[in-house]
Amino acid sequence: MLSYQHIYHAGNLADVHKHALLAAMIDYMTRKDKPLSYLETHSGRGLYALDAAEAVKTGEAAAGIRRVDRAGWFAPDHPYARALATVRAAHGAAAYPGSPLIAASLLRPIDSIQLCELHPREFAALREAMAPFGGILHHKDGLAMALAMTPPVPRRGLLLIDPSWEVKTDYETIPKLIGQVARKWNVGVIALWYPLFAPSVAVAPAQKAMARALRAAHPEALMSEVHFPPAREGHGMTGSGMFILNPPWGLEGEARRLAELFGGL
Repeated sequence: MLSYQHIYHAGNLADVHKHALLAAMIDYMTRKDKPLSYLETHSGRGLYALDAAEAVKTGEAAAGIRRVDRAGWFAPDHPYARALATVRAAHGAAAYPGSPLIAASLLRPIDSIQLCELHPREFAALREAMAPFGGILHHKDGLAMALAMTPPVPRRGLLLIDPSWEVKTDYETIPKLIGQVARKWNVGVIALWYPLFAPSVAVAPAQKAMARALRAAHPEALMSEVHFPPAREGHGMTGSGMFILNPPWGLEGEARRLAELFGGL
């Protein structure tokens, strides 16, 4: 349960999909002169070095954000590009922000942030990365904290559920958890990231069953799925999914744009 470290995968194509949609949501929600709450269940270390041995070893960043940067997918005024520029200016060209720093780069002083991370080393790194921004950090299991953190104050806000999916029962328990959170916090934007797998991967049927369960329970939600070539031979993840309850206005258009870009890979 505590073995996953995102440094091996930071900046991959799934991150591009997830973080572009996350940045677009936060950008829209911060246009209103009202405070909001930002919550995460699985924050990781918050800041990654794409020239680290772990990231170079897998080649996922090279096939992901490095390739996307060269292709010019995001104009400089896109909120994802703005967050990347802010983090790179502070930490160097090889720096890549996880979702906590994507959010912190775009949130305002009137907004609040709560982040959960259970892995001890990842939590220590997260605390260091978030020191300039503040916020409440929980060294606890994020799924267990989801109900405790919601509804937040201010009530207007966004929850990102972004597990490693190492715990196979998550495919059954997370849809139930989302239903519980939605009942407690019916105005909250609830976003779930999940991987898409090649049919030969053992957990692929469980992932597909989860997606069907979410669609059936929440037909009004936005479900954005993109597909891409494996980062390397034998790599089982071939796509990325985002399930979003109460999506901000305009997000469906950005999801369609991303799907077209990914479709051209």
